[in-house]
Amino acid sequence: MPLATVKASLRSSPGRFHVIAMACVWVLLLLLLFRLEDNSPDSAQTAYEHASTLFQHGDVAKSQLEAELGVRRFSAGAPAWSSKFLLLEAESMLFRGMDADALHLLDHYPDSPENANGTIEKLAIEGIALTRQAQFALGDQRLIQAEVLCQTAYYPACGDVLRARGIVAAKREDLPAAQRFFIQTIAFARAHGDSLLEGSAASNLGFVALQVSHFDEAIDWSEIAFRQGTQLGAEDLVQVASGNLGWAYYQLGDGERALAQFLEAERSAARIGNVRNELQWISTAGYVYRDTGDLTRAAQSYRQALYLARQIGSKEDIVNALEDLAQLSVLTGDDQQASAYVDQVIPLERSNRNRLSPTLLLTQGKLAAARHQDQQAGSIFRQVQNDPSAPTTTRLDAGYELAALFESQGNIRSAEQMYKSTLTTFESARAQIKKEDSVLPFVANATRIYDDYIRLLVKEGRIDEALAAADQSRARTLAQGLGFTAAGSAFRPTALNPRQIAQKANATLLFYWLGEKQSYLWAITPAKITLFPLPAQKEIVPRIQRYSKALLDMQDTMEVADDDGQALYRLLVAPASTLIRPNAPIMILADGPLSQLNFETLLVPGSSPGTASSQPTHSTHYWIDDATLVSAPSLATLAAASPGSDTARNLLLLGNPVSPSDDFPSLPLFGFEMTQIERHFSPRNVSAFTGQQANPATYLSSDPAKYSYIHFVSHAVASRIKPLDSAIILSNSAGEDSFKLYARDIMRHPIKAQLVTISACYGSGTRSYSGEGLVGLSWAFLRAGAHNTIGALWEVSDDSTPRLMDSLYQGLEEGQSPAAALRRAKLTLLHSNTKFRNPFYWAPFQIYTRL
Repeated sequence: MPLATVKASLRSSPGRFHVIAMACVWVLLLLLLFRLEDNSPDSAQTAYEHASTLFQHGDVAKSQLEAELGVRRFSAGAPAWSSKFLLLEAESMLFRGMDADALHLLDHYPDSPENANGTIEKLAIEGIALTRQAQFALGDQRLIQAEVLCQTAYYPACGDVLRARGIVAAKREDLPAAQRFFIQTIAFARAHGDSLLEGSAASNLGFVALQVSHFDEAIDWSEIAFRQGTQLGAEDLVQVASGNLGWAYYQLGDGERALAQFLEAERSAARIGNVRNELQWISTAGYVYRDTGDLTRAAQSYRQALYLARQIGSKEDIVNALEDLAQLSVLTGDDQQASAYVDQVIPLERSNRNRLSPTLLLTQGKLAAARHQDQQAGSIFRQVQNDPSAPTTTRLDAGYELAALFESQGNIRSAEQMYKSTLTTFESARAQIKKEDSVLPFVANATRIYDDYIRLLVKEGRIDEALAAADQSRARTLAQGLGFTAAGSAFRPTALNPRQIAQKANATLLFYWLGEKQSYLWAITPAKITLFPLPAQKEIVPRIQRYSKALLDMQDTMEVADDDGQALYRLLVAPASTLIRPNAPIMILADGPLSQLNFETLLVPGSSPGTASSQPTHSTHYWIDDATLVSAPSLATLAAASPGSDTARNLLLLGNPVSPSDDFPSLPLFGFEMTQIERHFSPRNVSAFTGQQANPATYLSSDPAKYSYIHFVSHAVASRIKPLDSAIILSNSAGEDSFKLYARDIMRHPIKAQLVTISACYGSGTRSYSGEGLVGLSWAFLRAGAHNTIGALWEVSDDSTPRLMDSLYQGLEEGQSPAAALRRAKLTLLHSNTKFRNPFYWAPFQIYTRL
């Protein structure tokens, strides 16, 4: 669905079908009482204020009904109020999409020199309604008349004229002019205290920003509109802003967050009877279902949207729903049904826009390609790709389809050039995004392009180039935040020497790529690079999910020789086992869902060399018994990292805070853990803050860059929807939520620590982004400059964690590396012959490094 259908002030609402029964009953009852009611001006004012409040709160169906009754009720006794009711009725109709009805009603409006404000309001409504009906000259004429009146004196309705100008400009796709008028509308609204007008204009500015792919700006304006609507109780404004936020998140590649916004907007629109917006959010939710492979639910969404669009007679929404169904039919391979939908849409689109939308053209191209009409398909894909008005994601899709078309023809050179060109389009769009919240999910828009490009290079035997392309998609936000790379507008994989990186790290590097059709493992040693093909992502991910659940359920997966634990080792590690050097660390450069798997827990066949006794006790063992494992973000970050500084061996220790609420109780072992850690440092080299002093303000003001070790002993929360809102829970310092040390604040305060340890649940985070991996507190400390971080993949035990941390710092005190010290601490628990041998207790903590 084109973004143009998601406008705040261009939206229309339901026809009468949704409220007809209740409306008729309500009107009849009120008419029966009509003669008994007070028809005085005071009564009129009270009734008008009530109807106006309904309109401001977004209940436009009820405000229209009350306004209609007010026109009749006060036409004789209070004609001035009757005229005000008539304008309110017309504006309610406008917001519901009943443009022709609004124009017909305004034919009866009594223009009066004494009521210039009313005349201006009438002209503004007519200007929008006529433009929607493609009567552009008449619409302009009405707005010019209104502007002439506005030049004579100040009238409140002049703000509506500015907004109408913006709406008309947006309807004509003159987005610079639309933006200019909406900004002027906001200035007018603020000058005259019209909060509803300000919120509506902000919502429209969010829409305009979406049209030109300015996603940061779109989010900012939509959030302003959302807050404004919430404060005013204007539910219609809130639901439009919520939906527009969903559109921004969707365009950024964050389907999970977008779906939450769409569903909330849909529920809100249904509550207030705004059927047009309801069907729009149903459709957009369908896009997320489609992208995640839930094609049945996507089809249900599109069909429901088409049904509602036909019920209210919205031609534009009928077109959009048919386009969506056509796209889905192509995806499911039903070319005949897709063609039937396209044939229905073409005449409707030509009569409405006088040209075919990029979305429909793209569908036509895919349909032609499926029918092997290559010349026609290629021409269409080029047209969409070169259309500057098409959304970025649509142009990326066209480029991808064109590259795939070349590849199917055996034209490898052209396919490669097109993949590169499309990825350059992606990079150019990515370079425009400044906020890390926004840029983190954006690489999802290019994952499919990278996947097929890498597969093409591998098929051509160019495995080093394929590895460079894969690494180009990794840890981009982290590397740019650390100053290792600059945001560029072209696709240029960094020239790396992976074998030299393995030599620098003194490690074997296992670099993974999970693909839709084929996955890959590059095993990198100082001597050579070897590629191993792996099964498709869909064959690997379910095993990761099942095995992770078994670990969280505290199963002793080694005792039961868990099938998934063995299969994952066999699939992911065994192919490269002969290349892994004894006594050398292994760096895992994971991809996607692999970042949520602790490779140490994978089950290796054969006897365990790490058992305390001389004889093995199991035929299988955990991989941690064989190797020291570390997680790394990308080859580029490893190559760019400089050695750690010679900062004195000092410690910043915060923990055992005053409980800020019942959700985060104080735990007795917090203090014990802090005592255990402190004893591994000279007292003069420890800055320890506990109780009330252990608060976010203390950390941020403590000059954390001067410490070589930073450790937190507390609770933590991981936000899946907004990972940078993950936080370490400390003591309240001042005001609400002042006990949270947020990930977004952590990364803004540079550090140089050799190791940051978050001794809390889910310190690694719960949200994995394409290319970036798990994003949470551990990631934030790496982004701030830490060389190594330790965080937890799941809940941690209050009983086992102090023991593990004591052993970790003992190893560090003895001169071991953080990775080696953490492994030894885990092995101590694993081979303790206590309940702590279960991986639930030792495996949550994972170490991340950038060297």
